[in-house]
Amino acid sequence: MPEPDAPEKRPGERFFRQVSRKEARKLKARRRKPRGVWFGLGMFGLVGWSVALPTLVCIALGIWLDKHWPGTHSWTLNCLIMGVVIGCINAWLWISREHKAIEKEEQEEGNNHG
Repeated sequence: MPEPDAPEKRPGERFFRQVSRKEARKLKARRRKPRGVWFGLGMFGLVGWSVALPTLVCIALGIWLDKHWPGTHSWTLNCLIMGVVIGCINAWLWISREHKAIEKEEQEEGNNHG
């Protein structure tokens, strides 16, 4: 097997490697359990809840703070903003972790078949 930086020995070798990687990826995808519409909706819901849950908890905290320590500013509004920010960071971290896992899997497939 030639090294990645070495010139190709045959004119179609690079093309052959690309086709081989794509074929292996397609075969692996066929072996996997098919993911339908419900899987996509479930993932969409999971991301939604990762934002909604911290927001709702912070709103409840804000309402409680407004009842016990009323002031010139609204604790509920401040906690709402804080909850949305926390939820968005939570969703972003979760999605980036999933994306890295997918990239790692694709890279391992490329190393095993190329």
